[in-house]
Amino acid sequence: MGDKHQPYLNGAYYGPSVPPPLKPNRRYKPPGCCCCFNCIGSCLRCCGCCILSLICNILVAVAVILAVTALLIWLIFRPNAVKFYVTDASLNRFSLDSNNNSKIHYDLDLNFTVRNPNQRLGVYYDAIQVSGYYGEQRFGYVDVSPFYQGHKNTTVVVTRVQGQNLVVLGDGARVDLKEDDKAGVYGIDVKLVMSVRFRFWVVKSWKFKPKIKCNDLKVPLVSSSSTSGFRFKTMECDFDFY
Repeated sequence: MGDKHQPYLNGAYYGPSVPPPLKPNRRYKPPGCCCCFNCIGSCLRCCGCCILSLICNILVAVAVILAVTALLIWLIFRPNAVKFYVTDASLNRFSLDSNNNSKIHYDLDLNFTVRNPNQRLGVYYDAIQVSGYYGEQRFGYVDVSPFYQGHKNTTVVVTRVQGQNLVVLGDGARVDLKEDDKAGVYGIDVKLVMSVRFRFWVVKSWKFKPKIKCNDLKVPLVSSSSTSGFRFKTMECDFDFY
């Protein structure tokens, strides 16, 4: 058997060449739109983003200032609710149509007294709608012209709800209507929906939409002989901001 010999190496032995190390592949990232005041170079490269960010910051700052100002005014002066009273009400007509017992003919006169008890706040009544209800069904409405009411002021509002309308009355309401016809006094509910703003000096608040409810008014029919000694009693309405 032949001996196995290691190959004779004359000098150093070199294997396959080792490739040089690969350089990390660094992708170029464009400078971000970081619009900070201490990043002038970046702002110059993304001028549009800087302007947009500046506008947003200004709008946010203005909104915060207005909100804080309105809150401070509200906390300092704490506006009292405006008082609504129905001082007079009468019916010139309130009857079902002879040919259609679902149609009501109505003619309702209403006088309101509106009292602003606040010492420093005025009130803008931008929109007021007065609605009449019988048996929880609305039979008519009228819009009141906008007006401004100063502080510590009492304003008289005269309205008239007149016309005819189809109204679906339940059996209970029809029974009540027959009884009211005999007595000559009708149970009427009145609701006011409005849009108002408060004013302090030159500052105006945002709009509120309070609801006024004047329920169970005993309104006499003028032409009825049964109401000769009846007088309408002034009633304070419920004021709800929400």
